[in-house]
Amino acid sequence: MPKFLHTRIRVSNLDRTIAFYENLGFQCTRRTDKSPAGNQLAFLELAGNDHFLELCYSPDYKLAVPEDLMHTALGYADLIAKCDELEKKGIAIWPADWRQKFPAGNKMAFVTDPDGYEVELLERG
Repeated sequence: MPKFLHTRIRVSNLDRTIAFYENLGFQCTRRTDKSPAGNQLAFLELAGNDHFLELCYSPDYKLAVPEDLMHTALGYADLIAKCDELEKKGIAIWPADWRQKFPAGNKMAFVTDPDGYEVELLERG
């Protein structure tokens, strides 16, 4: 049986993107300055997860992420607390009225990474 191992995204600034995802709970566990294809790579992991996020940077690659191309999703036990923490760090949560839209039950919000990739934030007990 196959196993889903990782997802790779192109980024325009490796350090900035690593810092953004660390705010979401990821940890950069490995970094490569030059892959066989000549890219800089960073591997981000979440504790307790087998799947990881691979960030790929190449100075000669012009990145243009179309709106709504894709998104990732992360689950948090207390979404309000996590979003409060992110907002204090200057990360915009959207839609602006997400707290009113989901007053009870499963809550959901979004953030956008520095290159325009959307990250869905879900409350999962």
